[in-house]
Amino acid sequence: MFTGIVAAVGHIEQVQPAPGGVRLRIAADALDMSDVALGDSIAVNGVCLTVVVFDQTGFEAEVSQATLGCVAGFAQGAAVNLEKALRLADRLGGHLMTGHVDGVGTVLRFEPAGDNRRLVVGAPHEIARYIARKGSVAVDGVSLTVNAVEGASFEVNLIAHTLGATTLQHLQPGARVNLEVDLLARYIERLQEAGADKGIKR
Repeated sequence: MFTGIVAAVGHIEQVQPAPGGVRLRIAADALDMSDVALGDSIAVNGVCLTVVVFDQTGFEAEVSQATLGCVAGFAQGAAVNLEKALRLADRLGGHLMTGHVDGVGTVLRFEPAGDNRRLVVGAPHEIARYIARKGSVAVDGVSLTVNAVEGASFEVNLIAHTLGATTLQHLQPGARVNLEVDLLARYIERLQEAGADKGIKR
């Protein structure tokens, strides 16, 4: 599990073909690697990856073709948001996330709003129904609060701290971003479906 509070911005040093997908070498940059072990989970732009090789400067992870087909941002040289998996003793500063990307959205607008930035993203229709005003959504692994929803698009406000600490500062209209919707929304839908199957009126 993750919280969407980015610990550091790294970059993808190398992308190599591997059986069934690719192998990434990710430079950790400012991410503390002192407590990382083989098999640990690290979110890279919101995608949960398993550490298969590591040292003090970075780590390697394998990504399947299935994952590559539903995420964005894994090109060689790309800057990426990094977050180590949540520990039970950690503060939950963002919201609970699994690191399983639900879909890829498209940046529609990215414009100044005082000292902040207004970001409008178009979401795939199949996941747009899970995004609600004042709810949570992860954009490239960053936990954000939804300010407004219109059809399949949603709006968030990015404060200066978030811009400075993540890759979101570099977004441009047309950019593709990884989206993970609020986990609770999916469970609520499933419970409602189960109730309907049993003929339970709500």
